[in-house]
Amino acid sequence: MQSTGLGQAQPDSLAHRLLNRPFIVLLMGIGSLAMIAPAIHALAEDDHATSRAFIYSALLFFVLTLFVGFATANYRLTLSRSYLVSLLAAFVALPLMLAVPMFEAVPSMTFIEAWFEAVSSITTTGATLYDNPYRLPSSVHLWRAIMGWLGGLLMWVAAISIFAPLNIGGFEVRSLRGGSASSRSLSQIGRASDPSARMVRFGAKLVPLYTALTLLLWLCLIAVGEVPFVAICHAMSVMATSGISPVDGLIYAPSGFLGEFVILLFFVFALTRVSYSRGLTGVQLSPLHKDKEFRMALSLIAILTAVLFLRHGLFAFDENANHELGAAMRAMWGAIFTITSFLTTTGFESAEWTTTRDWSGLGTPGLILVGLSVIGGGVATTAGGIKLLRVYALWKHGQREIERLVHPSSVGGAGASARQIRRQGAQISWVFFMIFAISISGVMVLLSLTGVQFETALVLAVSALSTTGPLASIGAESPISYAGVPDLAKVILALAMALGRLEALAIIALLNPEFWRR
Repeated sequence: MQSTGLGQAQPDSLAHRLLNRPFIVLLMGIGSLAMIAPAIHALAEDDHATSRAFIYSALLFFVLTLFVGFATANYRLTLSRSYLVSLLAAFVALPLMLAVPMFEAVPSMTFIEAWFEAVSSITTTGATLYDNPYRLPSSVHLWRAIMGWLGGLLMWVAAISIFAPLNIGGFEVRSLRGGSASSRSLSQIGRASDPSARMVRFGAKLVPLYTALTLLLWLCLIAVGEVPFVAICHAMSVMATSGISPVDGLIYAPSGFLGEFVILLFFVFALTRVSYSRGLTGVQLSPLHKDKEFRMALSLIAILTAVLFLRHGLFAFDENANHELGAAMRAMWGAIFTITSFLTTTGFESAEWTTTRDWSGLGTPGLILVGLSVIGGGVATTAGGIKLLRVYALWKHGQREIERLVHPSSVGGAGASARQIRRQGAQISWVFFMIFAISISGVMVLLSLTGVQFETALVLAVSALSTTGPLASIGAESPISYAGVPDLAKVILALAMALGRLEALAIIALLNPEFWRR
């Protein structure tokens, strides 16, 4: 203990000592402790074999984490690049540890399959090799939901404390060359404290909020008739946008329309960071109703819902079909919920999506969902994809170029910030869009070399890079099963999930020699 001038103790606290360890060691400890929850659940259900698999794994890896922590007692990370490496390891190497209890609990599961499930969960992708959820113990489903929930929480904290000061992850769209107010504020945060201090500062605010929102959604789902176990899995999946479900989606959930309506309200946290981070970083943010990402999302949802709904009257009208008002409302609701779900890269399908498909008359409406998954949700949220802010920057740039075709001498208005988004923001957004498209092509080529067909490779590549695992079962003309691809293709898809979660710009930053120079 050290004393300050005010007579207060400046403690060498446990939290301070933990922060002196590598970040990946802390993640190992959190993962080890998290294994206790499914162990207790399995014990409560008299599934002693599964409970032993989780409790033994928790003890083994917690002891291993202690040994590694003692070995790295004097190893301190003060650079953001070190935390980027730790994040990459969290999405690729850490699942090797998280996969062990699943491998031990399910005799028919190979270790590659367990690792795939762990990577899919912690990257909030939600892809699974088990089309029949009842082939897995319920505690394993709980473990998958917990891993996805922790992965979403990790992205919340990392986005504000690591990505924002480095101007990656979507924050680069608003960063001016000379420095805007927000970029100067975030840069000041980066200079004033090291990454570990930022992680503590923002984690102390975001962890209680993230947990409280999850519990609130869980209680709301129970209140509308959901089974408590299914409700907690769905609540964690919605907050993390992982789309993990122990009952194969909302179609088989007893909560019905009310459950979907409650979940729809919580999708806002994946559409814009304004919904949870106002006043968090000291950066002035617009109100929710004026936020560009949120308004862009509402526009996309409204336009695509209208396309699916109005196409019935324009092209798919059948005099012998049922045109009652109830069917029309169910079709509209199915479109609104499913479109919003895939825009946030959650991937939950509405129970009325079949009604929407029949109403629209489209043969493959899932292709719309593929495009929505590519767009993704908001910056600094748990959603994947290109991000709404980048799409907004490209839209404003295109709008301005059309105006210049009509009035070549006109000057763009709306302030310096808006002009910056139209210029430098649009440029970097286009670069990221091309990198994302090249990544899809690269993953498709690699999958094709393993024997996967073209259409299947396209949907699986978009599903992995946009972290929207359930897209495989709805995006193509017929459902695609992850279990049907070769083991090498599963490894490729798992690495693509990590790339999509961390984003290519962060990987490129790690490969830049200037980034590693002091």
